[in-house]
Amino acid sequence: MGQGQKGSSDQKEGKKKWDESPASEDGHKCRVCRFPLLIALLQLLLGAAVTAVAFFMLVVSPSLLTRETPYWAGIILCLVSIPGFILYCVTYLPDERTSIQFIVKILYFALSAIGLVTSVVAMSFAGHHHSQTSGFTCQQVRMDCVCKLDQMDPIARTFTYQDVSDCEGVTGTLVLYCLLQIVLNLAQALVCALGAFVMWKHRYQVSESVDDNTKDEVKNDDDDDEEEQKVVNHSGRKQRLL
Repeated sequence: MGQGQKGSSDQKEGKKKWDESPASEDGHKCRVCRFPLLIALLQLLLGAAVTAVAFFMLVVSPSLLTRETPYWAGIILCLVSIPGFILYCVTYLPDERTSIQFIVKILYFALSAIGLVTSVVAMSFAGHHHSQTSGFTCQQVRMDCVCKLDQMDPIARTFTYQDVSDCEGVTGTLVLYCLLQIVLNLAQALVCALGAFVMWKHRYQVSESVDDNTKDEVKNDDDDDEEEQKVVNHSGRKQRLL
């Protein structure tokens, strides 16, 4: 009986050491490379870059429309990154055992989806503006730059960029900024899509791993009970023979 209990206790201690070993290995991993810190950092950097380029476009021509200077997309993405940093600081517990962890995960997933849609919209506006400015023929009229897609067409639409001292800023610098906005917003959309996907996938992987661990624990407990029952039956037979 004593040997059976000792054997079962040794198995439990071995199991405990096996469960604690992955945690000690995870502690040596690079914390900067862990999700969601890397995703949140990318969102913050890309959001700041989009906002900066948008304000540079306003320097070229203050009369640009809001849709043509997507600083709003950059600001939204900077706000999206905040729940990512909060989620990194929250103590991890599997299977949503804390309300803060659950709320922040849902909020981060929803904001990442919103950031994805916003980035796609901003990229569409930037692409449309780039296609227009690439075909402009402009001329200086006092302090304004008057542009047309076709100078020979008398009824062609006229685009006036106010407070522009040199039309080269519209046909050259502004075109470059529009192209840069397309690239940055495309990167924003991909990062937000990755964040939303990994968050959704991470939730279900945690649940599945918890279920598998629970099944293993129940199976190991059943095996221990069977071994103890065998030891008890064996000792009872010895006592009857004596």
